[in-house]
Amino acid sequence: MSELVIIGAGAAGLMAAYAAASLGISTTIIEKNDKAGKKLFITGKGRCNITNDCDISDFFPQIVHNSKFLMSALYTLGNDGLITLLNENGLPTKVERGGRVFPKSDRSNDVINTLLRLVRKSGARLRLNTPVKRIEKQDEIFTVSLKDGTDLRADAVLIATGGKSYPLTGSTGDGYRFAQELGHQVIPPRPALVPLEDMHHICPKMQGLALKNVNFTLFQNDKRLYSEQGELLFTHFGLSGPVVLSASSFIDHKKQPLSLRAEIDLKPALSIEQLDARLLREFEAAQNKQLKNVMPELLPGKMIHPFLTESGLDPDKAVNSITRQERERLCRSLKAFSIAVADTRPIEEGIITSGGVCVKEINPSTMESKLVRNLYFAGEVIDVDAKTGGFNLQIAFSTGFLAGTSVFN
Repeated sequence: MSELVIIGAGAAGLMAAYAAASLGISTTIIEKNDKAGKKLFITGKGRCNITNDCDISDFFPQIVHNSKFLMSALYTLGNDGLITLLNENGLPTKVERGGRVFPKSDRSNDVINTLLRLVRKSGARLRLNTPVKRIEKQDEIFTVSLKDGTDLRADAVLIATGGKSYPLTGSTGDGYRFAQELGHQVIPPRPALVPLEDMHHICPKMQGLALKNVNFTLFQNDKRLYSEQGELLFTHFGLSGPVVLSASSFIDHKKQPLSLRAEIDLKPALSIEQLDARLLREFEAAQNKQLKNVMPELLPGKMIHPFLTESGLDPDKAVNSITRQERERLCRSLKAFSIAVADTRPIEEGIITSGGVCVKEINPSTMESKLVRNLYFAGEVIDVDAKTGGFNLQIAFSTGFLAGTSVFN
C-alpha cells in the first residue's frame, strides 16, 4: 500500500489526514509537539473562530494575497461543508457578529478533539513528539529523517507545518526550509494580522481604551492601503484590535522606509459640517467651561488630554474664547485623528504569517508541487493569507482537504 506522511498536526494537517485516510491511503501524521493543534488551541482567544458564515464567493475579497489560487480548495471544501462535517461529528457551532463561526461551547479544545476523532475514524496514525530533521527524495521514494536518528519512507509527503508566528506553538518556519531544500522558492515570511507600533508613543497614554464603531484608515507613503469601520484598542506599544490587525496585512514591507500613518475617524456617522454644528451647540451650552470639561460629550475620558495635545489645542482654554480656526482644527482631528506608525510588531506576535511557498510552484487544483512529484503543501506554509474573521482557518481546512483527496489521484 502507498504511504503518505503528513508533517504537522494543525488544522491543515489533521484535515488532510482525515481526507486521505478516508480514501484508503495509509497515512501517518508527524507532529513535533506533545499535542496536536497547539496553535488551534489559542485561536480566537481560546474560542477558535473556525470559519465565516458568509457566501463562499464572498471569501475571495477577504483574502489578501493570492485569492485566485484558492478557488479550487474553497469550492472543494467550503464553509458549509466544513460546518456540516464538524456538526455531524459531534461539534455544534454558532454564528456571531460578522459571520464568525465558533464552537457552541466556546472551547477551542472541542474543535481539536473533533478533528482528532475524524483522524481516528479515518484510520490515520498520529505520532507526537516527533521532530523532522529533513526530507529527501530519490527514485520516487521520500525519506523523512527524524531528529531521533530514524527514517521514515513514504511515497508522498504533505508539508503542513504552519508559518513563523506564535513559535511557542511549534510554528518555527521548518516547512520553509523543507520546501527550499526540495527546490521551492519561498516568499520571505512577514507578520500578518499583527498589531502596530506607535512612533511617537501617544497610544500608551490611552492604554486599555477600546473604541467601537470608528473608521480606521492606514496609509503607506500617503497612499491609502486599507479603510474599515470597526473596533480598535490602544496598547502600551501602539494599536491593536480587529481593524488594525486586518490593516497590517496590506503593508508592503519591501518599501523602506515604511512611512506608515493611521487615521481614526472618531465620529464616522457625522459629516464635518454636522460635527461642527454639534460643537457649536456644545460650546454655547457650556461657554464658561474649559475645553477639556466639554470633551466628555464627544470622547472617552482617557482619550481627552492626549487627543487635545496632539491636535495642538489647549485643554484648559475656555470654550467661549475658542476661535473658529481652533474649532475647525478640532473637527478635523475628530474626523481624522492621526498617529504615526513606526512598524508592525514582530512576526512572532502575528496571528498568521504572510509569505511562504510560492503559489506559482503549486498546482491549485491539487496542492501538489509542480517541481516534485507527490509532494504537497497545505495551510499557512503556502503564500496565502486573509483578514480576520475565520477566513485563515477555512483556508487551512480547505487546502488540507484538497491535498488529502488529491494524493495519488
